[in-house]
Amino acid sequence: MSDSPTPMWIPDPDAVASAQITAFARLASERAGRDLTAYADLQAWSATELEGFWRAVWDFFEVRADIVGDVVLVEPPTGPAMPGTRWFPGTRLNYTANVFRDRPADGIAIRGLQEDTATDEVTWSRLEAEVGSIAATLREAGVEVGDRVVGYVPNAPEAVAAFLATVSLGAIWSACGMDYAADAALARFRQLDPVALVTANGFRLSGKVVERHDAVAAIRAGLPTLRTTIAINRDLAAPVPDALDYAQVVATPSELVPVPVDFEHPLWVLFSSGTTGLPKGIVHGHGGVVLEHLKALSLNKDVSPDDVFWWFTTPSWMMWNLQIGGLLVGATIVTYDGSPAYPSTDAVWMLTAREGVTVLGTSPGYVAACAKAGCAPGVDHDLHRLQAVGVTGSTLPTPSYHWLADNLPTGVQLMPTSGGTDVAAGFVGGAPSVPVWAGEISTAALGVALDAFDEQGASVRGRVGELVVTRPMPTMPLHFWNDPDGSRLREAYFDTYPGVWRHGDWITITERGSVTIHGRSDATLNRNGVRMGSADIYEVVEQLPEVTEALVVGIEEDGGGYWMPMFVHLADGVVLDADLDQRLRQAIRQHASARHVPDEIVAVRGIPHTRTGKKLEVPVKRMLQGSVVGAAFDPGGVDDPTLVDDFLAVGARRRAAASAS
Repeated sequence: MSDSPTPMWIPDPDAVASAQITAFARLASERAGRDLTAYADLQAWSATELEGFWRAVWDFFEVRADIVGDVVLVEPPTGPAMPGTRWFPGTRLNYTANVFRDRPADGIAIRGLQEDTATDEVTWSRLEAEVGSIAATLREAGVEVGDRVVGYVPNAPEAVAAFLATVSLGAIWSACGMDYAADAALARFRQLDPVALVTANGFRLSGKVVERHDAVAAIRAGLPTLRTTIAINRDLAAPVPDALDYAQVVATPSELVPVPVDFEHPLWVLFSSGTTGLPKGIVHGHGGVVLEHLKALSLNKDVSPDDVFWWFTTPSWMMWNLQIGGLLVGATIVTYDGSPAYPSTDAVWMLTAREGVTVLGTSPGYVAACAKAGCAPGVDHDLHRLQAVGVTGSTLPTPSYHWLADNLPTGVQLMPTSGGTDVAAGFVGGAPSVPVWAGEISTAALGVALDAFDEQGASVRGRVGELVVTRPMPTMPLHFWNDPDGSRLREAYFDTYPGVWRHGDWITITERGSVTIHGRSDATLNRNGVRMGSADIYEVVEQLPEVTEALVVGIEEDGGGYWMPMFVHLADGVVLDADLDQRLRQAIRQHASARHVPDEIVAVRGIPHTRTGKKLEVPVKRMLQGSVVGAAFDPGGVDDPTLVDDFLAVGARRRAAASAS
């Protein structure tokens, strides 16, 4: 939380007047019978008057549907409202039909980027034609409503088209990036019994071509339910054998005819990082995603048909799905197959300037890497079109707010967000009409009944509590895949506070309504009953030039003891000697507190992350407590599984020392 309530960014009145949220607030005010111009008032109404709010969203965006039901939501007749809420019963629509409504044929739908290649500008008419051709091919292969189509794909226009074609048929999509090993992809796809696979012959990364024939072959061999495979064969490697060639598929024209499905018909299965057991398949519905992404992108992020919207992501991360949501609002979206730091650390800024990106999304890790590399994006690149920068994936440290403000053109809004794969959406973020305070996320998103609870379930302000959502959202999971009685779903979110969604993050809600994220609650540090967030420590040590990255966990030990080690990945050539150890401790003591100082500092080769960039705090904690790798986390969901050996060794040493004593 910032020391001063002075905002670092204040909305421009002219920009607010023309923002889409302002027009929506007029409609909401008419519906509510009171003035909802102020964001805080609009947000409060949206979080409590769910029927009125979501009906207003539907009407404001003129959602396309074949049948529109009279009821917005039906809550369970007995017991808590969650889980069990039904949204828009009787309504039938299709996600893809809402993408291709009233679009300019020659307008650009997708700007497809690869390393070292020219931009592939995909018009709306071309995209619709390709989607129609892919859908016809899948239909000819016997793909029907409810069947699963999986994508082992790069972040490319072809992958977007394959997704849109799949769901146009009422089939269910699931994907992961080609950086996943075959076993990791199969750990997800096998659960779904897919009938079709969309894949590619390789992808680009850091100036190199990564050929994936062996991985594709292993995936196909491991999915006996497959009836057909479509391969995106680029000039990277030999074509995928015994597969339909994407270019030939789309060369045969076929009219796109989306199939109407129920509002809650499954759209996709998104997989969690799988910290225990098999990755968890989370199912979201057509209608909920359409409404949520229209709301999130148009109202909270002010993305419009005039924008070029790029979130650096991969198909393995739900931000890829949100990126596609840009098509729902008519924006041009950017896909990028490559490294954010090739050919230099500031590659994302270079491409943002080249492609005229107006709304950009990135990660705290990338921002930190740019700061440490001495990048100056506002000086070195023409970013005059850039209007807003979103950041998500982990906590954005306060110094990174200031670095972005100092290194981007004046007036660019910084919009950190936090949400989850669980809801394919954000709980907190920004809005065109809300200030930005350094170290804080500006506000709860529209339609989110956000709160912070203490252990007794009481709402708290100005101090740390559990992030909870007290009313339903239309993108809360329909169910988990292979969870017929819903027990895993209830255990994951609703057991702690019955009827209330507990997300697993520690937050502080300020008197201004802004939010500070302190880290995952399961990994929260708790010394002598005082809860602390790991993000508070990272903010201190990761600013030091000697430290590339850090990870800290707290371990409850037998006899009531508590051990809090910090693991550091040091910069090249730096050694963790007694002097550096003391300087790290002193920095934490001075800038956080004495309670935050770790019991032990250990140098490791690197910090492992999920493939969406989150540090493996909870799995590392479990490994240090003695869990084996397979039980602590899914190796296929980790960027570099070999790094865990260092943590296993530390845990074994600690347990051996305890046994000896």
